[in-house]
Amino acid sequence: MTKINDITRYIERLAPLSSQESYDNSGLIVGNQNQEITNVLVSLDCIESTVDEAIERGCNLIVSHHPIVFKGLKKINGTDYIQRTILKAIKNDIAIYACHTNLDNYRFGVNYEIAERLGLADVRILSPKLNVLNKLVCYVPRSHVKVVSEAMYKAGAGNIGDYSECSFSVSGEGMFTPGENSSPHIGEIGKSTNVQEERFEVVCSSHQLDAILNAMRLSHPYEEIAYDVLPLMNANDYEGSGMVGDLTKAMDEVAFLTFLKSTFNCAVIRHSKLSGGQIKKVAFCGGSGSFLLPAAKRSGADVFITGDYKYHDFFDAENEIIIADIGHFESEQYTSNRIATILKKKFTTFAVHLTEVNTNPINYF
Repeated sequence: MTKINDITRYIERLAPLSSQESYDNSGLIVGNQNQEITNVLVSLDCIESTVDEAIERGCNLIVSHHPIVFKGLKKINGTDYIQRTILKAIKNDIAIYACHTNLDNYRFGVNYEIAERLGLADVRILSPKLNVLNKLVCYVPRSHVKVVSEAMYKAGAGNIGDYSECSFSVSGEGMFTPGENSSPHIGEIGKSTNVQEERFEVVCSSHQLDAILNAMRLSHPYEEIAYDVLPLMNANDYEGSGMVGDLTKAMDEVAFLTFLKSTFNCAVIRHSKLSGGQIKKVAFCGGSGSFLLPAAKRSGADVFITGDYKYHDFFDAENEIIIADIGHFESEQYTSNRIATILKKKFTTFAVHLTEVNTNPINYF
């Protein structure tokens, strides 16, 4: 029996809620986390027609990218589409879950899907997050290093990019005197004790720290554990906003824009002045990414793809890069495919349906 909580915990293990931006509202918005899953509908947005589709397809959970609720609601009386969507979902016992900027910041999330669609190589995070890494140092008797390290690895310690179980250790001698009320694993009360220990070091993300510390405590033989948590100034190159990568073969600007328009089914692409050069390095951010233009320039990208660009902001290209606004919906439309792929790899006891409803509120004439 799979419950909603099983799905949300799995998504949040990959794209933790702590990595969402401060303005966001990702997570379980409507529903009971202990409800058993029938089927799941995946969509970019959750609006009234999305709930109707969930009802028709026998889905009692909608996993969307955009949260239906961004701000606090003081009344729910059906006076706008947000309230009507929530009321309809509650009336039909349908839960709504959103994974928004936490999925944007996930290495294999929204922007990874864009990179796949564009066929880019050497893809990396455009603007890595800062202040999200820690070094955890603990001191373990040599006899228990394997047990403690394996428990910490299982909880998420020591993952750096595509490498796992990364650590450093050095041998030394620990010394302590057990007090009168202690129950020492090694040594005797009131007697100074020397023990051969290992200084064991791992890097971990802040959102995993509590789980790793808990794993360390449960597996460590000592009653009192000596350990240090050291915040790191290093950027986390595997978590952050936007991405940048290289085309396998350079294209001229018009050919690239034509390819881009076709790939993302754009009615129109708004872009800054073309320079007549070639496109090789591509920076991009699904949704509203204009804030990443400086990072795109620093990366040496020839073009920066995103949505929701304002008129005056196009001037910021300054003939150093081409800005290509393909539209918010267009840039994120394949996010549903990414979410569905993630869920299908893990869960097989229910159907994961991709929405057939086009929720794009913008039309072109």
